[in-house]
Amino acid sequence: MKSNPLFTVIIPTYNRNDLLAKCLDCLAPRIQTLSSEQYEIIVTDDSPETTAEEMLKQQYPWAKWVAGSRKGPAANRNNGAKYAQGEWLVFTDDDCLPDPQWLEAYMQAIVADSSCCVFEGRTYVDRPQKTLAEVSPINESGGYLWSCNFAIQRQLFESLDGFDERFPYAVMEDVELRLRLTKMGYKFSFINFASVCHPWKLKEGWKKHKQHHESKFIFLSIHPEALDQINYQTYLGSTLRGFVKNTIPGCLQFRGRGIREALLEHVADLYMAFKMYLFFKLN
Repeated sequence: MKSNPLFTVIIPTYNRNDLLAKCLDCLAPRIQTLSSEQYEIIVTDDSPETTAEEMLKQQYPWAKWVAGSRKGPAANRNNGAKYAQGEWLVFTDDDCLPDPQWLEAYMQAIVADSSCCVFEGRTYVDRPQKTLAEVSPINESGGYLWSCNFAIQRQLFESLDGFDERFPYAVMEDVELRLRLTKMGYKFSFINFASVCHPWKLKEGWKKHKQHHESKFIFLSIHPEALDQINYQTYLGSTLRGFVKNTIPGCLQFRGRGIREALLEHVADLYMAFKMYLFFKLN
């Protein structure tokens, strides 16, 4: 473990050694343009049975492996942060591919604006979308603070108690953190050159969609004032706009690939919007 590095990069992982290896390849010394003395890597592993620890020992001895708490991605990220020595925490995911200048771009941003405590980087995809069944957390202009690419002062992160561990899935926990920071008056600078590639991946079907809506309920139980922004009328309007602007053009473009899944998702969204509205009105 390096003493007093500028950055601690935290990578939560769960049974994805193949993807994790590609991510770590991008963070290797002499691949990142930032000096290796300026950063450390912590892989926090939630896998119940994993060979990630052995893989790191054999192939990536410059990275530190720690066992996760097995309470979900939010808790897993917090777990990694507990071992951090860096002044800044930089989060990415095991399915991301950081560009060589990723950490150096964050360093330059910190030097240029020493008053800023939170930065978010660009997240882009590896190729044009092939089907409506593919998804990726694209961030080309800022305003999202996706957990796969942002930097935050460790002292600030600790004062917030990190991510809210009531979120058991990889959904909405970064939205909740962003809202807390916004309420406290913090602003986020978008750093275009602090970029990572998040390749397209296939949607995980109804199970993932169910998790998304369960996470929305958790989010609204924590921030009930946000219900005004997600009532059935607003949700209906945004769903219909999304259908006209995205789903219909996508159906014409992809000619059947992923169309059924996209249509079913819109029906589920409308159902859950009414369910949310009734739940929070009656409770």
